[in-house]
Amino acid sequence: MPGKVFLVGAGPGDPELLTLKALRVLKSADVVLHDALIGPEILALIPRNAISENVGKRCGMKSARQQDINQSLINYARLDLQVVRLKGGDPLIFGRCGEEIEALRQAGIDFDIVPGITAALGAAASAHIPLTHRDIASSLVILTSHRAKDGGPDSWPTPLPKNSTLVIYMPGQDYESVAQKLVDNGIATDTACAIVSQATSPEESVHVTTIERLAASPKLPTPNLLVVGAVAELADHRSLIAIAEEQDFFSQEYPHEGIEEQAKWQSK
Repeated sequence: MPGKVFLVGAGPGDPELLTLKALRVLKSADVVLHDALIGPEILALIPRNAISENVGKRCGMKSARQQDINQSLINYARLDLQVVRLKGGDPLIFGRCGEEIEALRQAGIDFDIVPGITAALGAAASAHIPLTHRDIASSLVILTSHRAKDGGPDSWPTPLPKNSTLVIYMPGQDYESVAQKLVDNGIATDTACAIVSQATSPEESVHVTTIERLAASPKLPTPNLLVVGAVAELADHRSLIAIAEEQDFFSQEYPHEGIEEQAKWQSK
């Protein structure tokens, strides 16, 4: 069988959200080059005799260069191996899939793309946030606050659309800067937003607030994303109980009337 590369989405973290096709391709792989955030439950599905390499990129840590990853995909495929490039979420959304497609095409390597559940969909479903709602959110905009090292142009539209849900990937923990950027792009300070941390995992947590109060939000663990828009007020707030216990959260005024009472009632 000639060598081939599969660009595969592993979903947001929960191994049960891996697609059937992704599972089949993964189990037949000779080589797997995977992201750093792929969980151990999914990595355990890789055949024992397959080559498995962590080529993930983590902020502030030494990581593989994209050019080297591209070349590894090409080299392994030229050895007539079945190569899986396993990415968190969906490979076509902020996954550098475009760069790998270009490299494979230029090298004449056959490839296929196996989509996955992207972080925005997984996080929203887990937190019970409808990303669209016919009464309050007629469109969805997916953005990232992470910029290339070369300081390329900002890709956010100006102004940001009203009556939309914004999902910001990789917002980091400088919430003040993100909030200011949203305001500068036309988002009202009283707009609801939700930070979803470690979505679909047992460690998932959700913090609901407003743009005005975003800077004072707890620094939830990465990976996380930010959902901005009226739909964020519909989030499941059960995870706020744990945050309250750890950080005495409800000792301060909370911007959404009734949430404190709801959380206290659910904790009984």
